[in-house]
Amino acid sequence: MQAWQVHENGEPSEVMRLSDVERPTPGEGQTLLKVRAANINFPDVLMVRGHYQVRPPLPFTPGVEICGETEDGRRVIANPALPYGGFAEYAVADTAALLPAPDSLDNAEAAALHIGYQTGWFGLHRRARLEAGETLLVHAAAGGVGSAAVQLGKAAGATVIGVVGGPDKAAVARELGCDVVIDRRAEDVVGAVKAATGGRGADVIYDPVGGEAYTQSAKVVAFEGRIVVVGFASGTIPSPSLNHALVKNYAILGLHWGLYNTKNPKLVQHCHEQLTDLAARGVIKPLVSERVALDGAAAAVQRVADGVTTGRVAVVPQNGAAV
Repeated sequence: MQAWQVHENGEPSEVMRLSDVERPTPGEGQTLLKVRAANINFPDVLMVRGHYQVRPPLPFTPGVEICGETEDGRRVIANPALPYGGFAEYAVADTAALLPAPDSLDNAEAAALHIGYQTGWFGLHRRARLEAGETLLVHAAAGGVGSAAVQLGKAAGATVIGVVGGPDKAAVARELGCDVVIDRRAEDVVGAVKAATGGRGADVIYDPVGGEAYTQSAKVVAFEGRIVVVGFASGTIPSPSLNHALVKNYAILGLHWGLYNTKNPKLVQHCHEQLTDLAARGVIKPLVSERVALDGAAAAVQRVADGVTTGRVAVVPQNGAAV
C-alpha cells in the first residue's frame, strides 16, 4: 500500500515522503481499516515537526483522524493507532474506540466530525457550561477547530462573535453563522468586542490560538466569564496573570480532549451521539473546504501549518473524490 512517512522531523513539505510499504497488521484489540478520508489537524503538523506531546517512533505515518471502512463494510470514525496514521491507504485503530460514521455525512465530513467537534462540545458544554443567551467569542473562527465551535455555539443558542484573519476568512465565518465577525488584521479586536457587547464582554471565549489572542481574551472576558484554552496554534504559550483573573472574577479552563478517551470514554460516546443527532438534523455540518488525493497530502499539511486554510482539508485516498 501507499503511505506517507516521516523519517526525520521538520516542515511537512520537506520531510513527508510517499512510500510503498507493507499493510499494517492489527495488534490485539485493534482493527484494520481502509482509509476513506483522513482530515488534517494541527496536531499532525506539530507531530511532523516533533513538537507534539505524542512523539511516535520514526518513521511514522501522520494522520490522527479518519473515516474508515472495516472488513465487513461498516463506516467508522477513528483515531488511528500511531505509528500507522491516516495518511495512507490503510490504518489500524483500537476496536473499542471505533464510532459509527453518521449516515447524514460523507466520508470527509464524517472524519471531520470527530476531534474538532468533540473538542468543541467538551469545551463549550462540559468545561464552560455555555448557556443559551450568552455571548461566545471564538478565535480562528474559520479554521477547523473554530468552525466547529461556531456551529456548536449557535446550536446552543449563544450569540457568536468570530475573530478571523483576512476578508476571505471573514466571509467563511459569516457563512458559518457568526452574529459578529471581527477581522483582526483590519480591526482592533478588543474595541470591536466591547462595542458588540455594549462594553460587557464575552461570557465564554474559545481559544485555540494562544499568544496575542489570549491577551485579547483576558481584556474582553465578562464578569464570571470563562476562557477555554484549547491550543496554541500561534506557537506562543501565554502566561496568564492570575491576579487579573482574581480581580476580574473569571475562570481559565484547560481542555485536553484526548484525556477523556482514557478517563471517561463513556462521555466520548455520549458526545458522539449528541453530535450525530445534531448532524442528522442539519444543525451542524463540518466545513470541508478541500479534498485532495493521497499524493497531495504533504502539500496540504503544509498549507494547514502555514495557516492559509479554512475549515478542514481532507485527504481522500480514492483520487480525492468528494465521497
